[in-house]
Amino acid sequence: MRIFVTGATGFIGSAIVSDLMTAGHRVLGLARSDQGAASLAAAGAEVLRGSLEDLDTLRSGAAKSDGAIHTAFDHDFSKFAANCEMDRRAIEALGSALAGSGRPLVVTSGTGLIAPGRLATEDDVPASGPASFPRVSEETAASLAARGVCASVVRLPQVHDRDKQGLVTYAIAIAREKGVSAFVGDGLNRWPAVHRLDAAPLYRLALEKGTAGARYHAVDEEGVTVREIAEAIGRGLKVPVVSLSREEAAQHFGFLGFFVGLDCPASSALTQERLGWRPTTQPGLIEDLDHASALAA
Repeated sequence: MRIFVTGATGFIGSAIVSDLMTAGHRVLGLARSDQGAASLAAAGAEVLRGSLEDLDTLRSGAAKSDGAIHTAFDHDFSKFAANCEMDRRAIEALGSALAGSGRPLVVTSGTGLIAPGRLATEDDVPASGPASFPRVSEETAASLAARGVCASVVRLPQVHDRDKQGLVTYAIAIAREKGVSAFVGDGLNRWPAVHRLDAAPLYRLALEKGTAGARYHAVDEEGVTVREIAEAIGRGLKVPVVSLSREEAAQHFGFLGFFVGLDCPASSALTQERLGWRPTTQPGLIEDLDHASALAA
């Protein structure tokens, strides 16, 4: 199959491209820059130049492919609402090109706000998020599925390797700047996690075997406590580890304060049962943090 991948040169997308090609698929990757185009070509993928704002390009890439995987997202939190709207329009454009064809579209979402305070499963439908969290990738995919597009969702937790660790990367930068590594309250709230090389095959399995409207969890560790994360950062940076109140955390963490107190464990039991995915080959989050390049002296 020829698969169109947005975010093909990114942290997760580049791993997906490699996994797809290893499995025998051909890849058409979206690239914004000369450097991105060169890296895709070097990996053996076809290149489509453009960005998420180029809706005609997105429609063209999906139309000429046997399926699409959407991982691209601009993580500039200073313009988060605008980036969420761009993401929504991009998903709509991809879906419009695949409508009525039976060709699959796999969209990226997250586990964080699915069922705060309890173990989230794939059967949980997300509640309406707060106005301050306008990302609607999952809702957009569900709307497409209801209109006959073979759209499914992969929900990501904290995706990590030794160079990046999702939101934890921002926590490392804040701890370095402030001279302390912090958590909220007792720090026993939990974040799920997965290594990026374990997450990548799930996108391929969702593309090959998934069903319209389905939700899949790319979760290896169901819940790593934020205190453990803060302690690993403290060890790496050799800074004190402290507990903050919610009010103190809002000031200390900035935009990250919204997330750092969340208790959002998640299970992938149904995903493993339905797609045969096994996230067992890579290090866990704390092990990667203990060897993280961002914490190196």
